[in-house]
Amino acid sequence: MKELKVTCPNQLPEFKNPKFVPEITSSLKKELVMVPESIYRASGIKILGTRIKSLLFTTDVAVIKNSNAQAVMAVYPFTPQLSIIQAILSVSAVPVFVGVGGGLTTGIRTLNIALQAELMGAYGVVVNSPMDNDMIRKLDDILDIPVIATVVTDKDDIEGKVKAGARIINISGGKNTSKIIKHAREILGPEFPIIATGGPKEETIQETIEAGANSVTYTPPSSADLFRNKMEIYRKNMENKNE
Repeated sequence: MKELKVTCPNQLPEFKNPKFVPEITSSLKKELVMVPESIYRASGIKILGTRIKSLLFTTDVAVIKNSNAQAVMAVYPFTPQLSIIQAILSVSAVPVFVGVGGGLTTGIRTLNIALQAELMGAYGVVVNSPMDNDMIRKLDDILDIPVIATVVTDKDDIEGKVKAGARIINISGGKNTSKIIKHAREILGPEFPIIATGGPKEETIQETIEAGANSVTYTPPSSADLFRNKMEIYRKNMENKNE
């Protein structure tokens, strides 16, 4: 019978770099949509026990399935549909925050969609800027997951949305996003959770974080853009092969 050798803790080699992160890659999944590294300088928001710094702003299930983002912000410019929500939830391996209305869609329809989204596994519901505070209050009353209220200008009733039950503010102000974040911080203080749009670039993401956002949404390239790049490579390889 072989003798079992036990290594004592004091015999273990010391790590020269305790923050070194080993990485496992795949030959078939090496071309992921990678979130810019600067996004991880954000503090993050712990939602239902999961700390989230990066959110992917897309409803493209192929991109969602092939990204390293920590969550998905599934908001789109159409009336919310449970079939779309279900499709995204079934594909995503990370938490999903789903849009449930605020513009054309409101009232009982929004309430029903939001409750169904929670039951299907959404981590939070996102309401658009026009959503009135009374509807935010009703959503907060029936849901266990957080209501995330979108702010698009510094004229928005930020304090009213929070008092009505919004547990997270989502700031999407285009080129004015950083300015609105700073304005929101003056109203809400340093600890209230804020998600904000970082766009597709490192510079705008860093600017968003420095302004005071806890978590940042990243706008990835579309499937069409990604496929265009890949087809260009295929064409060049074929041309070189035929020469």
